[in-house]
Amino acid sequence: MNMKYLVILADGFADQPIERLGYKTPMMVAHTPHIDKLCQQACCGTLKTVPDTLHPGSEVANMTIMGYDAETYYQGRGVLEATALGISIQPDDLVFRCNLVTEHHGQLINHSGGHVSSEEAHQLIQVLNEQLGSNRVHFYPGVSYRNVLVIKNGLNGIACTPPHDVPGALVKAIMPTAELAAHKTVQLLRELMLSSRDILTDHPVNLKRQMKGKPLANMIWPWSPGYKPQMPSLKELYGIEKGAVISAVDLIHGLGHLAGLESIYVEGATGLFDTNYSGKAEAALQALASNEYVFLHIEAPDEAGHEGDVELKIKTLEDIDQLVVAPILEYLEKHNEELTVALLPDHPTPCEIRTHTREHVPFLISRPGVPGDGVQEYNEESVKKGNIGFLNQTEFMKYLLNKSLK
Repeated sequence: MNMKYLVILADGFADQPIERLGYKTPMMVAHTPHIDKLCQQACCGTLKTVPDTLHPGSEVANMTIMGYDAETYYQGRGVLEATALGISIQPDDLVFRCNLVTEHHGQLINHSGGHVSSEEAHQLIQVLNEQLGSNRVHFYPGVSYRNVLVIKNGLNGIACTPPHDVPGALVKAIMPTAELAAHKTVQLLRELMLSSRDILTDHPVNLKRQMKGKPLANMIWPWSPGYKPQMPSLKELYGIEKGAVISAVDLIHGLGHLAGLESIYVEGATGLFDTNYSGKAEAALQALASNEYVFLHIEAPDEAGHEGDVELKIKTLEDIDQLVVAPILEYLEKHNEELTVALLPDHPTPCEIRTHTREHVPFLISRPGVPGDGVQEYNEESVKKGNIGFLNQTEFMKYLLNKSLK
């Protein structure tokens, strides 16, 4: 029987000590008996997921966890999401992730347009194409606030600020800038952003949201530009014959597509705290019947961290424990299968600062026939006593697959 591998990626799972939690992290205070049970069967350590040269974004960290050298292969987040959406990308297309955000009196209030629905977002993207689109500029709808902007013949060298990094910042202070060669491209980008605010603020979608007391999705925020990357598949890199990725986030599906993985979409998966956790766990177990490697991505803790909502983050951790890890543990107990299970975040998203950080993340790997290393509960500090110790970037994938780290 060949070994199979399940990676449970809880996005933004890790945090920092919070004073009102007694200087503990949400992970330390959350009631997660099933995760702790898995930890007791596992070996633990810490992992550096982001190279020093790159921003600690989910796109970089997940690429690293999948076993890719991000400094070699990373081009930008937008192009990964465009790949997931099936957008045809030409070599000279500069592709941006394009958030719908909330702007108010010159401030960037939040990165998600108040978690605008996909239906609302599609209407807003449509009007942007009608009024700002051209042979060179095209907007593509994605999921909720996560959309795509393509500028044909765009020149890179543009510095963009991820909107989730700067809630409350003055818009004029964080607009994109560029090297001289990309001056015309960044000028076009700024014009699109400012024009979008004029178009979207009084759109019927936002007028209805305003009447209901909801934040407006009244401006675009393009960021993470890049061109189409050339990436080898996981089969070429690691010999994984067949694999699958499960997520509510286009970024992860785009990365999976470039890695040669099948995309599995689960009904009711939202990327938020109300996602279909049970459905995702069930889909992962079903996928293992025909796949050697399954990457199960859960976005909810990250979104709670970006909102700065400590109680909500604790709830997402407990939901993952009860609705994802519990049925997977039950499956392992009932089936005598060669299945290695890993659990980890891609990066911390501390509630008190509401953005990603590059601290090392805690991980556990439970492998058949390998006893636990004595760590009794899973959190940011406890795993440091594990016998795996510290791993650096692509070493995680090699360790997971039981390959040499040399």
